[in-house]
Amino acid sequence: MLSLDVKLPKKEYKIYIGKSLFSESAELLRGFVEGKKVCIVSDTNVYPLYGKAVEEAVAKGGGEGFSLVVEAGEEAKSFKNLEYLCREIIRRDFTRSDVIIALGGGVVGDLTAFCASVVLRGVNLIQLPTTLLSQVDSSVGGKTAVNIPEGKNLVGSFYQPKMVIIDTDTLKTLPEREVACGMAEVIKYAAIRDEALYETLLSGSFEIEDVIAKCCSIKAGIVEKDELDKGERMLLNFGHTLGHAVENYTGYGTYSHGAAVAIGMCTITLWSERQGITKSGTYDKLKALCEKYNLPASIENLDKMTGAAMHDKKRSGSKISIVLVKDMGESYYEKVDVSLLDEIAREV
Repeated sequence: MLSLDVKLPKKEYKIYIGKSLFSESAELLRGFVEGKKVCIVSDTNVYPLYGKAVEEAVAKGGGEGFSLVVEAGEEAKSFKNLEYLCREIIRRDFTRSDVIIALGGGVVGDLTAFCASVVLRGVNLIQLPTTLLSQVDSSVGGKTAVNIPEGKNLVGSFYQPKMVIIDTDTLKTLPEREVACGMAEVIKYAAIRDEALYETLLSGSFEIEDVIAKCCSIKAGIVEKDELDKGERMLLNFGHTLGHAVENYTGYGTYSHGAAVAIGMCTITLWSERQGITKSGTYDKLKALCEKYNLPASIENLDKMTGAAMHDKKRSGSKISIVLVKDMGESYYEKVDVSLLDEIAREV
């Protein structure tokens, strides 16, 4: 088992990474759940696979657990489900010292964490991510959200978990599309911060626990410097501005989040390389890596989709933050006019 520390100005927590951790997590959970009420939130895909094991771990750890299950899919990140969770939790006479556990992928993690941040003005949260994307990205760092018709993740908060437990055995049950989705975020970390990770991914020879630990370490280091996403943390949005526009325009689910982010990363890198901002050949490296892991590098009619960026959280007035890579492993962000996104989409 590997472990990492996330050290924020007002809070510290641990990330545990390894095989079979859910069934063996009673001792990890004990210090948080013993003598507490524990609400496990999951979805209709994940609960049948891991719900009972987590319930047993909570019981062995001394907690009084119960589970709430929402329908699987992006649509679960809604105000309707947020209200459902909050009302059910309050009906169980929860207190602020009790615990909510998010058991699932990024959708469940975001929804549950938002619930934990607002119900009773904040209760203890533990993340048990079950997809590669949530393990390397969304379960770490404290971003929470639900979606609204105007866009993805537009209503949420920053709320850090007490602990993250990553059981890599859950990856064995993921469909190939979901593995590819997570690999987009792994590739993102290589592009913005770690050329050695790029070489590792290109070789295809690695232990997934080590790759997850590397990604979590990179993200933790960035979040420790900028918890509230006002500076360096924006680097984690590489590919996401155009990616979210693709998701919004095509309807969530047509392209996975990872596929949309891959399109965004490749598109903006192709443009920045043509502008002389990015070292020649970087786009080809990024495109080859995305294709190696079954991710698209482009999409037709992107210029019709960029209007969705007007609702992006990274926009400030007529300006929006974009992330560019100078070379593989070296990145920066800057504010540009929103209209530049239309220009980028037309030119590539």
